[in-house]
Amino acid sequence: MDNAMILEWWHWEIAGLALVLLELAVPAFFVIWFGFGAMLVGLALLVAPGMALSAQIGLWVLASVAMVVLWFRVFKRSQHKTLVGTAAGEVIGEIGLLVSAVAPFERGKVRFQRPVLGAEEWACVAEAAIAAGERVRVVSVEGSYVKVAKA
Repeated sequence: MDNAMILEWWHWEIAGLALVLLELAVPAFFVIWFGFGAMLVGLALLVAPGMALSAQIGLWVLASVAMVVLWFRVFKRSQHKTLVGTAAGEVIGEIGLLVSAVAPFERGKVRFQRPVLGAEEWACVAEAAIAAGERVRVVSVEGSYVKVAKA
């Protein structure tokens, strides 16, 4: 009696579909790639029906991991961060005049020619000491302060 497990192409397709549907219950966007990997193995079995079980499983693991890696490399969140449309994105790069000196760990005050985020004057911080009267450029927005550097 032969105890070898034989998987048909449609077994892989059903397993893949089940994994894709499982993604609806577990919205981690991770399980779906294993489902697509199983569906790919099902298609490979249609082309090469004599594929060994170990080759099928190897192809499934390889395809699934490749899709997961590709997904996280291409759509990695930190690479697609943008400041467009945010308050910080509109302010960064603005040039202002320092009306009170700023030093590391001490606040200063910067004035802009036109209102920035609704005010002409903002409390500011800087990494280096900058004398009053210097032109400064906004580097970032940190809470209720703007971080500036010499322009």
